[in-house]
Amino acid sequence: MDPIIEPKVLRGFRDSLPRTELLRKKIRNTLEREFTLFGFVPIDTPALEYSEILLGKGGGETDKQIYRFLDHGKRDIALRFDLTVPFARFMARYSGEIILPFKRYHIAKVWRGENTQRGRYREFTQIDFDIVGVDSASADFEILMVMQRSFTALGVKKFKIHFSHRELLKEFLKNYGLEMNYVSILRIIDKTKKIGKAKVKDLLTELCAASQADDILEFIKIEKNDSLTLNKMADALDPDIEAFRRIDEIFKCIEECGLSEYFSFDPSITRGLDYYTGLVYETFLMDLPEIGSVCSGGRYNNLASLYTREKLPGVGSSIGLDRLISALEELKLSDPVEEGSNLIILFLDDSLLAAYQKMAAQLREAGLSVDVFPQKKKLAVQFNYAEKRTIPLALIYGETEHKKGVVTLKDLRTRKSYENLKLENAINTALELLRS
Repeated sequence: MDPIIEPKVLRGFRDSLPRTELLRKKIRNTLEREFTLFGFVPIDTPALEYSEILLGKGGGETDKQIYRFLDHGKRDIALRFDLTVPFARFMARYSGEIILPFKRYHIAKVWRGENTQRGRYREFTQIDFDIVGVDSASADFEILMVMQRSFTALGVKKFKIHFSHRELLKEFLKNYGLEMNYVSILRIIDKTKKIGKAKVKDLLTELCAASQADDILEFIKIEKNDSLTLNKMADALDPDIEAFRRIDEIFKCIEECGLSEYFSFDPSITRGLDYYTGLVYETFLMDLPEIGSVCSGGRYNNLASLYTREKLPGVGSSIGLDRLISALEELKLSDPVEEGSNLIILFLDDSLLAAYQKMAAQLREAGLSVDVFPQKKKLAVQFNYAEKRTIPLALIYGETEHKKGVVTLKDLRTRKSYENLKLENAINTALELLRS
């Protein structure tokens, strides 16, 4: 006999059982409704890309995490590490067929060979939404508003979207002649919420003097309110630079829409990926800050220029679905998801198999999801199956019902039975019970 193969799964990868997959579907459906309300449309791109498409786009750390290999044709290919870089390639290829500005959303798996930890996996699902073809405060704010509405629609009440503008840090570093170290410094600052200010300072002093590191940390510190933070930064910079104007426009939109409670100006938000050029943001759950950002993004005006000479500025955001699910479950914000059908037809008589299948077809035509128990077994076994699948209704049709031309509908939640019903009456009763 051949040896049994251990049914193990690669570290950082997971199987998804029905309950989790149904919850995923529920979240996806909720978010897709929100995206549609803003006029976003879906796209898809291949999981595999030529390595040259992906390498060097997210930064040195990201390149180390890319799953890269030669295929059977000796082509150098890689699994996508996010959905933004493939989208830039997509826009460059199809820009002549797409009406600009283009608003898309994309829900798909991505892969990164990083260390696994709470809420982080090597294979995970991202939910991206972007506006490409325009560089404006309106587009920036619309992405922020989609983020706010998405979390509200999911039932999350206590969350905060922290945002900043990369150009502010870049201008500040020019005062010290450190603009050449800009990318390295922003990557260090991006780790502030993960490793703390003390370790960030240690890393900064490898690139600049200790006094300069102190000034940088003071510059990115959040003050008592957004106005004080902005005023402090304006005192250190030219208040007429474009970044301040853009942030001012964003704040006017936030205040006009009555959304101030959901947003915080936070200069320590820099985002670690190299392709961001302007506004950047991250979303934190206030009751679970240790899980990190569950939705982040920013403006990337030059990414598509790697693939085309056409100017295609963009702004977008990404929700990490797996981390979000972990957070919602921990916060007990994910409602129980029924794993079964609306109704089960119990199998009482072998001679009635065709009748069961015909009734199931009629019930499905009426909009009910129906499970026909596949063989004759004790009623206790069939009821136990329905209970485990959380099926709320059962239709009983045995020899007695067959002779009378009726069915019995049983509400398995209340144990109440509705007897001697014609099938059309049973359908109406079932729909009414499910609505209530």
